[in-house]
Amino acid sequence: MRVCVAGAAGAFGQKHLDAIGNIDGVQVTSIVGRENESTRAAADARGIGHWTLDLSESLARDDVDCVILSTPTQMHADQAIQCLHAGKHVLVEIPMADNLADSRRLVAVQKETGLVAMAGHVRRFNPSHQWIHNKITAGELKLQQLDVQTYFFRRTNTNALGKPRSWTDHLLWHHACHTVDLFQYQTGAVASQVYGLEGPHHPELGIALDMSIGMRAPSGALCTLSLSFNNDGPLGTFFRYICDNGTYIARYDDLVDGYDNPIDLSGVAVSNNGIELIDREFFSAIREGREPNSSVAQCLPAMETLDRIEKSFAG
Repeated sequence: MRVCVAGAAGAFGQKHLDAIGNIDGVQVTSIVGRENESTRAAADARGIGHWTLDLSESLARDDVDCVILSTPTQMHADQAIQCLHAGKHVLVEIPMADNLADSRRLVAVQKETGLVAMAGHVRRFNPSHQWIHNKITAGELKLQQLDVQTYFFRRTNTNALGKPRSWTDHLLWHHACHTVDLFQYQTGAVASQVYGLEGPHHPELGIALDMSIGMRAPSGALCTLSLSFNNDGPLGTFFRYICDNGTYIARYDDLVDGYDNPIDLSGVAVSNNGIELIDREFFSAIREGREPNSSVAQCLPAMETLDRIEKSFAG
């Protein structure tokens, strides 16, 4: 399996490159970046033979079977469609688009081409959330409420590495997308009721830095999501699963019970790294000619729910 990683010099591009290094039978043959110096350095550091600033150049290569897109959100849909039209399978980082229309357009092109197109909804793959999902599926847990806090300190346009960003991140279409999809994945249904509240828009970034979202599943399970780019403290997302048979707190790949006792996740998956697990699913789906977990079609309901939440802001 020969893969191109676009956005390879960025924070998540580097995570995908690290993950691929742990997967047998996969070789990075090309990377795409935004700047000459950083892209060349990323290629040299890992002995990757080809680098470019032009995605179409990589797509034209015979030694590229598939593409992982870790590029700015606003480019995701168009670039993923470009990959599919070039005959390449594609894994696009979350979110697949920053609006519903582009999400639907991408899903339509995937259906036309029949290629694997997967969205990077990594929460489906984190061992912590997989453990909960397995328990719910087996009937051992019933979710009553998912309480989530997504906190960053991002009053300037910087990325996860603290470097200047060429695009503007978004609490709703990126960070809330993780939780909206996860809640619907864990409950097995589209939220029947949703609402959203947003704080003032930043005068320079043009986005709300604080947001509150509520969802209710047909089963009656609730999700309460708080998001902020104003939080001066520990960064990241923390998930509290309140169930009929215990409370569990997920911190990315790790899981503890309500009393902070660690849960043994050693038997959940072959790796404890969510990014590696999502990449493994992508390559396996290509090899096996099947729809992957977290296909763009499976994730479209989350984008439809985000659109409903966005419209509720005006109310």
